[in-house]
Formats: sequence, structure tokens, C-alpha cells
Amino acid sequence: MSTRSALLIGALMSLTLPTAFADSIKRVDPPGSNFPISQLVTVPASAQLTFVSGTLPDVADTKAPKGSVAAYGDTETQTRSVLGKLKSALNSQGLDLGDIVQLRVFLVGDPAKGGQLDFAGLQAAYTTFFATAAQPNKPTRTAIQVVALPLPGALVEIEAVAAKAP
Repeated sequence: MSTRSALLIGALMSLTLPTAFADSIKRVDPPGSNFPISQLVTVPASAQLTFVSGTLPDVADTKAPKGSVAAYGDTETQTRSVLGKLKSALNSQGLDLGDIVQLRVFLVGDPAKGGQLDFAGLQAAYTTFFATAAQPNKPTRTAIQVVALPLPGALVEIEAVAAKAP
């Protein structure tokens, strides 16, 4: 191989490196924090975006009164249910929880906690799905307390945006 050919190959390879990096999803942690969310996520224009509608929990206790919090469980139980349903929905499209780049969590105040949202319950379930050894990717996330959800007894609704870079 001539020196000219080697230089040309090297130049072409250096041009493809920034392009390859530009096509990856970049996640940035909050400075000085180990909180299990990303402060920001940058998604390249070439990525496929998938938007998942707000997802509500499944009934956890069929013996509890229909439409009651007891039927769906506490915030932790409901969050596990919802994240499991999100995982199934994403899997049906060839995606997984690690592809989620943004979550919006709507929480109803738990009557058992004086009407306050149960952030600890949310976190207890969330941290079994995100920022783990098996699934280290962390989405950006917003958690908002709302007065009610469209499903009586539901304390948690979550919507998601997933991205898959080429």
C-alpha cells in the first residue's frame, strides 16, 4: 500500500468517526448526583422515535372493591405494573426499557399517606427497572402530582418516549 493510499484511508476513517458518534444517543447525568435519571438526553436526527401513550396499572387484587386503590395496590405496586406494561409494549416493537429517553409520571396522592404523592414508592419500583447492572440506561423523567387519573383507584400513569439510533 502506498503512503498516499494510507493517508487517504486514514482521512476517510477520521471523517466517519464523528458521524458514527453523532448517530448515537447521548445521556448526561446530573452534575455531582447519583440520582437514577439523566439530566439530559440527546437523540440524533437519524434515530427512530416511539411515543407510548399514558399507561395505567393492571388490577393487583381481584378481591378488593372494584375501582379502589386496594384493587390496584400502592404506588410501588402500581409503578411496577405500569413499567412492566411499558416493557411489553416496547418489546412488541423491537425495543426495550433501555431505549426509553423520557418518562412523564403522573401520580395521584395516596389516601394512605394523607393525600401526598408517594415518591419513595415510585423510586422503589423505578430503580428495579432503570439504572441497574442489567439495564443501566437512565431516561430523563418528570414526576407530577395530579388530582385524579381516568381509572378510579389508579395512583400512577406513565407515558414514555423511546429512541433507537441506527
